[in-house]
Order: sequence, then structure tokens, then C-alpha cells
Amino acid sequence: MGGLLLDPAEALPDDVVLSWEGHEVLAVRLPHLADSLDRILTDLERRHGAPLARLDRKTKQSIVRNLETRGAFTLRHGVEKVAAALGVSRFTVYNYLNSQDERRAMERGEQR
Repeated sequence: MGGLLLDPAEALPDDVVLSWEGHEVLAVRLPHLADSLDRILTDLERRHGAPLARLDRKTKQSIVRNLETRGAFTLRHGVEKVAAALGVSRFTVYNYLNSQDERRAMERGEQR
């Protein structure tokens, strides 16, 4: 996730302070969500063993599904960042997302 460990005395109001047996022992400063998306994309490249742009279409679609589940597209510029990493256009990412919505609707027996 990419948090930063701090002495509790350095904690800011938004940091998470951890206590052990009633004593503050550690503070954690969580990264901004946009930084987390960069880390997620880097981790995906590591797991796939290649730049995301080199992956086949089916794998890219799977990555988009996974990222949608993790909330990546609720971030400002999330679609643009993912599109750049995958080596596709924003339009293609939206198509992947729309095809997922259509597939889910069909599974539920809905007509679109």
C-alpha cells in the first residue's frame, strides 16, 4: 500500500497511531489514493512479468475488471492512468468497462 512509518510524536491528525498495551508505539501515514494506483500498476507489471502494454487483450480486460473492483476508476484521472499503463486509449478502457456491465446484466437476465 505504501504507507510511511513514523514516531507517534510526529503523527498528524490523519495518521493512524498504533498502541500496544496502552502505549503509542507507531504511527502510519497512508499514501494518497493516486499514489496507491501507481503502486498497484507497478505490482501488476511485476506479477505479469512484462510491461502491461505488452499483454494480450484478454489479460488487459481482466486487469481492468480487477482495477474496477478495487475502485481505481473512482480516482481523478484513473482511466487515463490505466489506459496509459495498458497502452490503450481511454475509449478502449471504457469499452472494457461497458462490456463488463453488459455481461453482468445478461447474467442477471436483464435486457439493455
